[in-house]
Amino acid sequence: MPFLLQPSIEVHLLHETGVAMADAPLQGKYKAIAVCWVLGLGTLFAWNSIVTIADYYYNLFPEYHPSRVLTCVYQPFALATLAIFSYKEAEINTRRRILVGYTLFFIGTLTLIIVDLVTSGAGGNGYFISICAIVGGFGVAGAHVEGGVVGELSFMCPEFIQSFFAGLGAAGAFTSALRLVTKAAFEKHDKGLRKGAMLFLGVSAFIELLCVLSYAIYFPRLPIVKYYRSKAASEGSKTVSADLAAAGIQEQASDVEVKNDANRPDRLRNKQLFMQNIDYSLDLFLIFVLTSAIFPGFLFEDTGEHQLGSWYPLVLVAIFNVLDWISRYIPVVQFLKIESRKGLMIATLARFLFVPAFYLTAKYGDQGWMIMLTSVLGLTNGYLSVCVMTVAPRGYMGPEQNALGNILVLCLLSGIFVGGCLNWLWLIGKDTHQKVQLVKKQFDTG
Repeated sequence: MPFLLQPSIEVHLLHETGVAMADAPLQGKYKAIAVCWVLGLGTLFAWNSIVTIADYYYNLFPEYHPSRVLTCVYQPFALATLAIFSYKEAEINTRRRILVGYTLFFIGTLTLIIVDLVTSGAGGNGYFISICAIVGGFGVAGAHVEGGVVGELSFMCPEFIQSFFAGLGAAGAFTSALRLVTKAAFEKHDKGLRKGAMLFLGVSAFIELLCVLSYAIYFPRLPIVKYYRSKAASEGSKTVSADLAAAGIQEQASDVEVKNDANRPDRLRNKQLFMQNIDYSLDLFLIFVLTSAIFPGFLFEDTGEHQLGSWYPLVLVAIFNVLDWISRYIPVVQFLKIESRKGLMIATLARFLFVPAFYLTAKYGDQGWMIMLTSVLGLTNGYLSVCVMTVAPRGYMGPEQNALGNILVLCLLSGIFVGGCLNWLWLIGKDTHQKVQLVKKQFDTG
């Protein structure tokens, strides 16, 4: 049962915000929602920039399967780092964790630009290894940011989580739109692919810097954010102390923590939280296993030649990203949101019909069918993930919601990692098919 805020915090918030406690959650709500959207944008913009400029890397490294290799490099670093954070989340300074993550994104993006300038975009093993190392750093940064922000927003209002995930979707949509614009603008220019890629990375660096400044300076000063962090402190959370200090209410939060130590019930352990929410965890795992097994590697390498030519994979990626982004707003309409645990599981399992659908469409269908399938893949990915993330934390205390948020993101990233590995199976099947066709051709001519 959540604890009420103690008088010391209540009086302080009244002094800081100038509104009664009952009205405090309404102050700055929409500003906080906007900041959450920007934080979501920054969480995936750097990585999505790498995915979206994959055609540039395919041009430099045609034999290395860049989209697949870089995905397999990113995910283990993200997964291992987040596993550590999930185990130790109750002892970690959330503010420092998130700021370190966005700073790593900023530094890594600048480093990509510098490496390309130093090598003059000439390619080579050294350049590719450098990209892989930086992408590994992005994985570490992503684990800092995504788990930290989702854990923190889980003890705030659901609209914050929805807005953050909408920002994640917007990162894909914006990078795809920007890629189409840069391809059209630079297609006939000398080294047009490289110019477009550098523009991408410059925009990405700016967005990561904006996230650092927004989270460090603006977000902690919003009254609604102070309210929820103080509430979490009253329920025993130790991860918000640095955030409360940044808002100037550390002393009051410490007083509440000391007073409540004697009569606060023990919070559920991570294992207990996982077992109580194993269906939600499995939902997220399976959603992203399926999505990552198809996107982006299959769309770049296994959809064949069509009328759109070199634009075809970029259009498919853009369609997925745009529909994924739009679908994250659907749960805002309450009657369109799936809240049933059984309903979410059925919808998640039904998505595995995409596997034979994509295989048969790539083999026999035209580009219209592939575009339609990619659209539905994006719609279901964003919609179901937001439904799960906004429903799962209900009914828990602040520290438990923070821990559960980290656990759910760990399951999400585990799904992306496994899906990225399974993505290679399309390539194995493709190679086998090509060998069979070659043998058949040799037999026929022999």
